[in-house]
Amino acid sequence: MKKTGKATFFIVFALILLFSVSSIFGLDYQFGDNKKSWIKGVDDIRLGIDIQGGVDVTFKPAGDADATDEQLDAATEVIKTRLTTLGINDNEVYSDQKSDRIIVRFPWQAGETDFDPEAAVKELGETAELTFREGSDYETDPEDETSIIPTGEIVLTGSDVSEAAPGSQMDDSGEYQYVVQLTLTEEGTEKFSTATSALVGTDTPISIWMDNTMISAPTVNSAITNGQAVITGDFTYESAKKLADQINSGALPFKMETSSFKTISPTMGEGSLDAILLAGIIAFCCIAVYMIVLYRLPGVVAVIALMGQVAGSIAVVSGWFGFQAGSTLTIPGIAGIILSIGIGVDANIITGERIKEELRSGKSLDAAIKVAYKKAFTAILDGNLTNVIVAVVLMGAFGVPSSFFSKILNNTIFFAFGATTEGVVYSFGITLLAGVVFNFIMGVFAARLMVTSLSKFKCFKNRKLYGGDVK
Repeated sequence: MKKTGKATFFIVFALILLFSVSSIFGLDYQFGDNKKSWIKGVDDIRLGIDIQGGVDVTFKPAGDADATDEQLDAATEVIKTRLTTLGINDNEVYSDQKSDRIIVRFPWQAGETDFDPEAAVKELGETAELTFREGSDYETDPEDETSIIPTGEIVLTGSDVSEAAPGSQMDDSGEYQYVVQLTLTEEGTEKFSTATSALVGTDTPISIWMDNTMISAPTVNSAITNGQAVITGDFTYESAKKLADQINSGALPFKMETSSFKTISPTMGEGSLDAILLAGIIAFCCIAVYMIVLYRLPGVVAVIALMGQVAGSIAVVSGWFGFQAGSTLTIPGIAGIILSIGIGVDANIITGERIKEELRSGKSLDAAIKVAYKKAFTAILDGNLTNVIVAVVLMGAFGVPSSFFSKILNNTIFFAFGATTEGVVYSFGITLLAGVVFNFIMGVFAARLMVTSLSKFKCFKNRKLYGGDVK
């Protein structure tokens, strides 16, 4: 491994500063009324009901349908999952079985000042059901002549899909197009294998429908027996992801319509958020002064690392990373960020004390820094692993069932319990996990690079700058 050079500090500091600025302010592009976020920032964070308020919606079965208690419970779980899949972790969903109603509460859209409840309700997504059908035949709906009803024999339904994800593939013209990639269940694989084998070489397509809307109708070129299917169509990445999310969340057991909706006021209010942020800034400044006074140059580096750690937590919540959707920021979520800052401070204190000890034992500056970070890493790792375990369990037990951690824990630990999507607990777990991960990145690796780099400068070779005695 190459030795750390003098320029390393400036490179790492510049990257942390750039990351922090971009995670706070983001990067937007606006042309006329069309606004696109290239990089999401603080303004793109959806605030929880407890901070910003939201909407209260009541759903009921469409028409004169009479839903059973089991159907209401199933619909409630589907809506919970859909909300969490959309990154709306702070929500309340419960059913009233006596009146066949489902009540849903969720926060406003991020940055929305003129709140439109009807538009907010649409964020739940269409209550559509995925079906694969033999042929593409349909007939006009007798109750609504502008609508159609598919008539082809059903080959697969949404329940036959194990997982859906957006992807891309090359079309016949050699250009890449967005698609939805499906992984079928064992039963779905058998059904699809039988259907595609029978239709190979014919002109009969397998059409794909969401409710009464046909998405695509590809012909069958070969039998598909591996349980992998692809939905093609005129997709953008956003529309492909939306469809994949709808499929993953499952189909509702009955069609629903909105019975009523209203806005709800925040329990704490944005004034409370401003107070929390102000208190956080004051606390961070106090911590910065404390670290610099007590640990001097390593303390300055620790403050820079903590800044990067906080920026990392904000980036995770806002959806700064393109491969990961944003999350709702609630009061417990803020508590998770604050707790992770405390963990980060503790890691820097351990390292700072180690450097002091090694210098006072008579080691040279370079040797003291190297040995201190090596010895401190074990203690930091042990302390952070416990927090990682707690965060993973919270996200697995209270997250969307299709998430990575939920799949692992529900198959091994929580399989005896029903799926849940308690957003408040999940919000705390995700900010705690993000803080711990960025503590390792910023407080351990980046800080070590910066301290080692600074020690190469003649003006920073004074042992007193690191808490040691002059020698």
